[in-house]
This record gives sequence, structure tokens and C-alpha cells, in this order.
Amino acid sequence: MARVAVVIPARYAAVRLPGKPLLRDTGKYLIQHVYERASLASRVGEVLVATDDERIRAAVESFGGRAVMTSPDHRSGTDRVAEAARGLQADVIINVQGDEPEIEPDAIDLVVQLLERCPEAEMSTLAAPIDSLAKVRDPSLVKVVLDSRGYALYFSRAPIPASKIYPDLPPGGSQGYLGHIGMYGFRREFLFRFASLDRSPLEIHESLEQLRALENGHKIVVGVCSYQARGIDTPEDYHAFVERCRAQLKRPPEGFTPSGG
Repeated sequence: MARVAVVIPARYAAVRLPGKPLLRDTGKYLIQHVYERASLASRVGEVLVATDDERIRAAVESFGGRAVMTSPDHRSGTDRVAEAARGLQADVIINVQGDEPEIEPDAIDLVVQLLERCPEAEMSTLAAPIDSLAKVRDPSLVKVVLDSRGYALYFSRAPIPASKIYPDLPPGGSQGYLGHIGMYGFRREFLFRFASLDRSPLEIHESLEQLRALENGHKIVVGVCSYQARGIDTPEDYHAFVERCRAQLKRPPEGFTPSGG
């Protein structure tokens, strides 16, 4: 069985929500929620936060997590993951976004399993069916199209596959559209090779780093699942997450039946 490590890149200087890894209106740091959820994945041997900020490192260590300092000059989260991964004894490295506090452990395990099932693939990732036309049209939700074996053909911020009447959508509505979930599995040596490649033309055009792999002839296998990613990008996103946490705490345990007067 492959040795698997999760690396969570975490920066302080997010544009829309600065300092978000350290938000703690739930009683836990946001980065702590991500760390603890990733630690529940059955295929993962270790979890590590890669950061360029001493405040984040100190926060991770305060709840018993492991963090390493990385260069502040990285151009992407994957480059930060690659630097941190050089100190790990792992065959597979999973890049889990630091702003996904509700990440499903089963989704992480699926990313690992995809690389085990598909020896031709050097990367793995996930996608989920899109449930509304508004999301299909939303450029912040990346779409992906696959070949018959589940390998990625292309990722785009545009609605793909497009119809002949583009930019209108076909009569089937959102049916058949897949939204990309931004979690990646890498075979160890490919992670370092990927990070050493120059940014590619399509990557720059779409602002999607996974296109660098496709443009250079590398295969990305995609698992289709039901998990719907809920990244925290804005104050409104975080407020909604806090409310979900509070609602969860108010629910009675499974099997509990309130007694009558």
C-alpha cells in the first residue's frame, strides 16, 4: 500500500479574506477544521500544513498539528506543497486546500484510490455533477470534461461542453456538467516535476494550474463523486460555515429521543 501524506498549503494574505486560516468563531481555527478532517481519511499516514506565516505555524502547533515554513515567493499552492513534500517519506502527496473545513475524508481516500487503480495517471482529482444553470455559468466554478476512461480532457471556467447555441445552454439544462473539486493527488516524483515546469499558455489564459499538466502531455484521472466543495473565500462564506457548525452542535446525538414532559 502506498504511503500517503496530505499537505495543506495555507497563506495569511488572502485577497478577499485576509488571515482566514486563523479565523476561529467556531472555537477552532479554520485551518484546524481542515487538518482534523484530513486526519480522518483512512488512507492518509500523515498531515502537514505548509505555510509562509509564523502566526499560522504557531496556531497549528497549538492544537497539536504539524506545520513547516516554506518560501513566501511561491506562485501557487502546489509549489508550496512541493517544497514541504521534499521532507516527507511518502509515495503519494495530496494537496488539500486550506479553506475547505468541511472536506470529506472519503473524498481524500478516493483521490488516493484513483492513483492506485490507474497506473497511467500521474495526478488525480475529483468532480461532482453541477446542480444548477447558475453554477454552470459561474466562472468561479471550474468545469471539467472527461474521456471514456475518466481522464481529464480539459478544465475551463466557461461552460464546457459547449452547445452549438453557446453561450445559451442546451435543453438538458445543467445535466451532464461536472464541477471540478480543487483537491489533487500527485505521485511523488511527478509533483516535483510539475512544480519545475514553466507556466503554460492555457494555464495563464484560464488561470488554472492543472492545465499545465495537460499541456505537457500528462494524464489526470478524475473521480466523479457526490461531494460538493464548500471553500471559504469571503466573509459571507465563513459566516455560513459558522452557522452550520452551530446548528450541528445543537442536534441531538443519533439514537437520542427527547423525553416528554
